[in-house]
Amino acid sequence: MTRCFLLLFLVLAGCATATASRDDMGCVNFGANDGLPLLVRVEAPGPASLLCSQGYAALASGTSHGPLWVAEHLWSDDVEAAERLKLRWRFYRDYRVSWAASLADYHGSIYDRGHMAASGDQPDPTARAETYATTNIIPQTAALNENKWAHIEQHVRDLTEKEGELYVVTGPDFGRAPVELLGPDHVYVPARVWKAVYSPSSNRAGAYVCDNAQQRPHCEQESVQDLTQQTGVDPFPQVAASVKARAWQLP
Repeated sequence: MTRCFLLLFLVLAGCATATASRDDMGCVNFGANDGLPLLVRVEAPGPASLLCSQGYAALASGTSHGPLWVAEHLWSDDVEAAERLKLRWRFYRDYRVSWAASLADYHGSIYDRGHMAASGDQPDPTARAETYATTNIIPQTAALNENKWAHIEQHVRDLTEKEGELYVVTGPDFGRAPVELLGPDHVYVPARVWKAVYSPSSNRAGAYVCDNAQQRPHCEQESVQDLTQQTGVDPFPQVAASVKARAWQLP
């Protein structure tokens, strides 16, 4: 699959001045070894904002009208608390940035509003509510979002309880041209969706990658190194290359 279009897309956020809604140090804490994800193939500036919420950090693009990556730091105690929290929220436009997708973009669409930072990861009402912001969602097929992707999110929570803590980065892959556009804001529809996982305790990393297909979406696992080569996003820039080169066999 050609990645030429992705190279053009990645310029959207590379040299832009990222603005944070909360202090930058708090945002950095969502990155493994205090290193937030990096776009590694960048050629020109573009509009982007680094948004820090209670439970995650997101790099949101003013051209795709959604996140390029979303980073979480999950702890076993928080995951257990999240399982006891029976709260759902309504999706809402994220007015921290003027160009965020609106709810009208998804109205009457065949696509779900797919969480990047999973709502089920968050242990308290405020953190869970923030995951429903449009800067944390992408157009995701129901076939993926309501089946395999939901299972992957639960697998990651189960793995967090086993490992004690995990760094998790989730994002879209706009690897095919022409990109499909959704709604009046022309929200970019990803060809694939990925979730990278790093365990500090066992010093292992791996990634899930799923086709954003309408029927029988295929999911596979790969190394973080391969994920970075394919998407242009390094989810764990402060983790050793040797760790990222080996694919952790995730559940």
